[in-house]
Order: sequence, then C-alpha cells, then structure tokens
Amino acid sequence: MAEALLHRQRTHRPPAPRPPSRRPGPLVGGLLRTTRPKQWVKNVLVVAAPAAAGRLFSPHAAGRLALVFALFTACAAAVYLVNDARDAEADRAHPTKRHRPIAAGEVPVPVAYGVAGILAVLAPAVAAWLTTPAVAVLLTAYLGMQLAYCVSLKHVLVVDLVVVTTGFLMRAMAGGLALGIPLSRWFLITTGFGALFMVAAKRYSEAVQLAGAAGATRVLLTEYTTGYLRFVWQLAAGVAVLGYCLWALEAGGVPHPSVLPWRELSVVAFILAVLRYAVFADRGTAGEPEEVVLGDRALVVIGLVWLGMYALAVADR
Repeated sequence: MAEALLHRQRTHRPPAPRPPSRRPGPLVGGLLRTTRPKQWVKNVLVVAAPAAAGRLFSPHAAGRLALVFALFTACAAAVYLVNDARDAEADRAHPTKRHRPIAAGEVPVPVAYGVAGILAVLAPAVAAWLTTPAVAVLLTAYLGMQLAYCVSLKHVLVVDLVVVTTGFLMRAMAGGLALGIPLSRWFLITTGFGALFMVAAKRYSEAVQLAGAAGATRVLLTEYTTGYLRFVWQLAAGVAVLGYCLWALEAGGVPHPSVLPWRELSVVAFILAVLRYAVFADRGTAGEPEEVVLGDRALVVIGLVWLGMYALAVADR
C-alpha cells in the first residue's frame, strides 16, 4: 500500500509554473500601464498659453492642440518606458514597484526599449510635419533632458528639481509655439515657479514621510533636508504669486468693458489656491499634484472660481 502511494506521488508531480505570458493582450496592457495614463493629465498644460490669449476655441486651434497633447503624451511614455526598463532590477526588490509591468516580467526589457525608441523618433517627426519646427525642437529637447534625467540627472542635487520643473514649463510653452502665440514673460514666470512650487512640495512631502525610514524610494531625498525643501517651495510660491499679480495688474488704468475688473479680481482666487495647496505641502501630504488638486473639494471650488474669472478676463480683451 505504501509502495503504491509512493509510486503515485512520483508519477503525478504538480505541473511546473508557466513563464510570464507573452500574448499580445497582456503585453499591450503592460506597455499601456507603464506609460502612466494617470500622468497624462499633466499634458493639459499645452492649452495654457492659447487659453490666456483667447485662442482656444477655434477648430484649427483645437485640432492642433489635441495633436500636441498626443505628441507630448508619446514623448512622456517613451521616457517612462526607458526609466522602468533601467530600474527593473531595483524595482523587483521594492514592495510596491515590483508590480510594475517591466519589473514583474509582463513586458520584456528589449520590447520596452524598442517601443520607447519608436515613440521618441516618431513624435518629433510628426510634430515637424504637422505642427511647427519650434514644437519639434521643443519635443526633442524635452526627450533629451528627460532621458538624461533618467540616466544621471535625477541623482544631482537641485538639478533634479530644475529638470522636472522645466518639463512642466515646456508643456505650457508647446501650445503657444504650435499656434504662433508670443509667450508673455509673466506667463513664463508664473508657470515656471508654480511648477517648482508643486515639485518642491512633493519632494518635501516624500522627505517628511520617509524621515528615519530605511529604503527611501528616492536616494536623493536622503541628501536634501526638509528645511531646504520647505524653503524652495515657499520661495517658489512667493515668486509665482508675484508673477501672477504683475500679469494681472500690468494693464492698470485700461478701462474694462465689463462691470467688474475680472483680471485683477482673479488674483484673489489665485492666491487662495496657492495658500490652500500650501496647507498640504506644510503637512507633508502634497503628493502627485493632480491627486492633491482633484482630491480636495475646497481646492476644486477655488480652481473653478479662478477659471471663471480668468475666462472673463480673457473675454474682456
């Protein structure tokens, strides 16, 4: 009896585990998740300059801006693919990042590099063909800067903050370049320092949450002090507010077609939005900017009020 049971155990071994699936469906899904669809909302910044100039709703502008949005999304996707392919080994040892498609084996590293290369070549080429050479140059510069960030710049103090901030600023500039809209110096100052405010607040929050914890997700966070990061986001917030105030008041003395000076009044909503966002920064809970903005009802209301005032100010021109 015992010999029979031993024979059955030897002849009925459990099947060997299957290797990760390479079917087209899971592979495409893994590639899509690697491109961070939740981050695509950042590319909406391409409409900032055309909106400020009151040229957002013509069919030509809408079509071109939709194309620029898609091209920036493709460039960002290429950068994410390269980043995750380079970090695959390190991500496998991380409790959360090990579930990323490349680290989990759903997307082979060579495939990730190949798709990234195709996107990185096609996006500037399509921009040069269907938009303007300036947009193609901007996308090429964005790709070069972000790939350098993935390779080495993310390990350089201060430079890492500048690179991420510049990525936001390039998005805001792209819409204006696509439609041939001159970019106001106040627009660039407000956008640039507003982006730095959010980036530094996010780094500060990460540093606060990981203080004293081993295995920080960003090695560079151990070299920044929370005091320094707090100084950066406070400085950036002040300059952004100043830039916006100068933009709003630069037309002082010009009569308004409407009853109320919406351009000047929008300063109040803008400052309230910055102060509200700073609450989360000060608590160390300012993570992804889109999650902070959309996750707080008061901030959403303030943002909608500012957007309405901003639209009325543009319509008054």
